[in-house]
Amino acid sequence: MLPNPSAPTALEILARPDGATIAYHRLSGKSEDGRPGIIFLSGFASDMTGTKATALEDFCRARGQAFVRFDYSGHGQSSGAFRDGTIGRWTADALAVIDAVATGPQILVGSSMGGWIMLLAALARRERIAGLVGIAAAPDFTEDLMWEALAPGDRETLAREGAVVQPSDYADYPHTITRALIEDGRTRLLLRGPIDLTCPVRLLHGMRDADVPWQTSLRLSDQLASDDVRILLIKDGDHRLSRPQDLQRLFAAVTELSDGHAPLSSNAVSPAR
Repeated sequence: MLPNPSAPTALEILARPDGATIAYHRLSGKSEDGRPGIIFLSGFASDMTGTKATALEDFCRARGQAFVRFDYSGHGQSSGAFRDGTIGRWTADALAVIDAVATGPQILVGSSMGGWIMLLAALARRERIAGLVGIAAAPDFTEDLMWEALAPGDRETLAREGAVVQPSDYADYPHTITRALIEDGRTRLLLRGPIDLTCPVRLLHGMRDADVPWQTSLRLSDQLASDDVRILLIKDGDHRLSRPQDLQRLFAAVTELSDGHAPLSSNAVSPAR
C-alpha cells in the first residue's frame, strides 16, 4: 500500500553566492532515531514535483524520516536557464543542498541523470553518505547516450553553433543540448574506471527502459568499489519506474539502507584516487 499524501511541505529557497537560487522542499525527521535523511535527485529536465519525488516524501513523512527534494538550476522553480546547465553545475547544486539544507548522514536517491549526480556528490562528500539508491541510473549519459545518438549533421551544428535542439519523449517541447553540456560531461565520466565508493548501493532498473539500457546498472556495479551492491532488474519496467509496484520497490530499498545504517565512522572509506 502506498502512503497517504498529507499536507505538502512549504517551498523554501536556498540562495547561492552567485545570486542563483535553488528551490526545495524539506521534511524534518526524528533526530533521535539515528536514521539517515533522504535526498532525491531528479533526472534531466525533470523537477521535484514528479511522482517518485513526492511519493518518497509521503513515505518518509509516514516513517518520521528526514527528506529533501529540490530543483537543479534551470529546472522547475529554481533560477537560471536550462540551456546554461551542465553536469558540473547541477552537481554543485546537489552539494549545496547537502551542505546547507540537510544535516547528518544522507542516503541519496538518484533517478536517471540524478543517478550520475548522486555518484559525483557522494565522491565529493563521502563522510556524509550512508547509501545510494539508483533508479535507472545514467552515469556518463551525455557521452554514451546523447553524443552517440547525434546524427553527423547535429554534431556539426553543435560544434558550429554551440547548441542543437532535440525532441523529447517526456515533454511537449524539445530539449536544447549544448556543447558545454557535452564537454563538461566528458570531464566527469565515471564508467571508464573504478568508482571509489564503499557505501551500500541499490540499483533499480527496468528491462524495458527505452532511454537508459539496463546494462548500464551492470556496468556501474562492476566499477563500484563497494562489495554491498545489489541490482534489481524489473522485467516489465520502463524508464520512469513510477508505477505503484515500482514505488514499493523503491521504498523497500530505502528502508533496507535506512534501517541497516551503521555509523559512518565504521564505514571503510578509502582516500580519493
